[in-house]
Amino acid sequence: MHYEGFIIRPPSEAGSILLQVTVGCSHNKCTFCGTYKDKRFKIKPDDIIMEDIAFAAKHFKNQDRLFICDGDALIVPHKRLLNILVEIEKQLPWVKRVGTYANTKGIKMKTDEELSELRAHGLQIVYMGLETGDDVTLKNIRKGATSQTMIDMGKKVRAAGIKLSITVLLGLAGRERSQIHAEATGKVLSAIDPEYVGALSLMLIPGTPLHDDYQAGRFELPNATEMLSELRTMFAHTDLSGGLFHANHASNYLPIRAKLPDDKEKTIQLIDSALQGKVSLKPEFLRAL
Repeated sequence: MHYEGFIIRPPSEAGSILLQVTVGCSHNKCTFCGTYKDKRFKIKPDDIIMEDIAFAAKHFKNQDRLFICDGDALIVPHKRLLNILVEIEKQLPWVKRVGTYANTKGIKMKTDEELSELRAHGLQIVYMGLETGDDVTLKNIRKGATSQTMIDMGKKVRAAGIKLSITVLLGLAGRERSQIHAEATGKVLSAIDPEYVGALSLMLIPGTPLHDDYQAGRFELPNATEMLSELRTMFAHTDLSGGLFHANHASNYLPIRAKLPDDKEKTIQLIDSALQGKVSLKPEFLRAL
């Protein structure tokens, strides 16, 4: 496989075939992210992509999921992306699910019909970084989208029959807007109603603008208790019709996995117990990205 740079994928794609179609991220301006700073965005040549699909067809017959990398492969022009999916169907017929990261720009570039066509040819899940539903914080982190745009694009993906997994970041608004961020994020998640929500806790990465702000005293990172309180508020304001809310990433102080609406009350009780010191939090040295 022809990989360029450091490859990342969602935790749920740990056992997937990783097909790198784009290098880097087309946006690459978020102040908290240091993942693609060493990569200039590009779409890889079709001949290289097809070689990798052929390689996967020979060597990855025991893997029935495939994840298209890097940061936002949905930005690839529709005909090219469709051709890639058709080739995956042809050469890897055992693959049951194809997934990719996507941002609002990439989703907006696709018509409803085009998204439905991609779904018909195997694209079954899209991972979108909401990060926060607070417009002030979205602007501060240079996300490049408003909360309403996030809602519209999230609904667009779901309307096409593609499952949606949304990532949010605890601590991202700092101490000053912590609860505002938490409540607004819960409301945006409720409006989109995705199948999956993954809540991660912010870990500052050296070399990023947000880390620079932290060192200069312009950003205050909430402590463990404050992040847990933020999680409670966010979770309490999130209403899903049947989705899973995860906060079991390695960065989190308290792992939770809740099916909504069924597990809402008992999960809030668990968080309250942790806030009261009755449930131990993950020690700092065990947290990781």
